[in-house]
Amino acid sequence: MLKWVLATTLVCGSMTSYAQEEETVDAYFTTSDMPDMRVFLPAPPDSTSAAFLNDVSRYYWGKEMRKDPERAAEATRDAVYGLETILTEFEEAFGMKITPEDTPEIYKVLRDGTATCDSICTIPKAYYMRRRPFMVFNEPTLYPEDEEALRKNGSYPSGHTLLGWSSALLMMEINPDRATEILTRGYRYGENRLVVGAHWQSDTDAARLAASAAYARLHTSERFLEQMKKAREEFKVLQGGTTEAPAATIVPINTADGRTYNLQGMPAGSNTRGIVIENNQKVVRR
Repeated sequence: MLKWVLATTLVCGSMTSYAQEEETVDAYFTTSDMPDMRVFLPAPPDSTSAAFLNDVSRYYWGKEMRKDPERAAEATRDAVYGLETILTEFEEAFGMKITPEDTPEIYKVLRDGTATCDSICTIPKAYYMRRRPFMVFNEPTLYPEDEEALRKNGSYPSGHTLLGWSSALLMMEINPDRATEILTRGYRYGENRLVVGAHWQSDTDAARLAASAAYARLHTSERFLEQMKKAREEFKVLQGGTTEAPAATIVPINTADGRTYNLQGMPAGSNTRGIVIENNQKVVRR
C-alpha cells in the first residue's frame, strides 16, 4: 500500500495553499506508474505559434471576467488549492455534503483518487517549467498570496485544473444523476485559473486530458474499484436507497372462499396470467 502525507503528495498545485494539510493518503499508484504526459501530449505552445496567440487572447478574456464580482469571487475561492476547497465548491453540484465523518467512504476515494491523479503532472511541470501569464505580463493575479510560490512551480499543465477535473470525474461516477452539474462545475473550476491569471488556456486543456488519462489508470487498480464500490454504496444508502435486495414479503392467504389471488395477496381476476393461488395451491395461468 502506497502511503504519503497529503502535503507532500499534492505537488502540482500551489505550495502555499495546501502546505497546512497533514493527512495521510493511500495512493493507488506512484508517479512512475502514471502515463508520461511528455510522450502522449505535446509540449506547451511556442511563443511564435497560433496556439500561443490563443493563450494570450484567453488571458485577456480572463482579465475581462474579473469585472464580474461573482465570477471573480468564485475564482478566488477556487485558487485555494486542496480537497477541502473542492468539497465546499462542488457540494451544490454533487448534491450532498462530503465530510470524513459523515461520508467516510466517499471522502476516502476522493482523497486517495485525486492525490493519485495529481501525480501525473509532477514530471512535466518540472520538465517544462513554463512561465505563468502573470509573470510574462508582469501583472498581479486575483490571488497574490500564491504568486511567490507559483513563480517556482511550472505552469504546464495546470494542477488546479487537473484536481478539479479528476474530482468531477470521480464524483460523477458516484452520483451519475448529477453528471451535468458536476462536470459543469469541474470545467469552470479549471477555467477560473484563467480568471485568476495563473494559467494559460493550453495549461488547462492539457490538464483535463491528463486528468482523464489518470482517471482511466485508476480503474486498473482493484483497490480503487473496491473503494469506489464502497463509496457508491454509501451514497445510495444516504440517498435513502438500499444496497441489498428487499426481503420477500410473506402474505398469508386463505383461499377457502374460493377466490383466486396473486402472490401479493390481492384478488386476481379471470384475465390474470402467471402464477396465482387457487385452493391453497400455486397455479400457472397461461
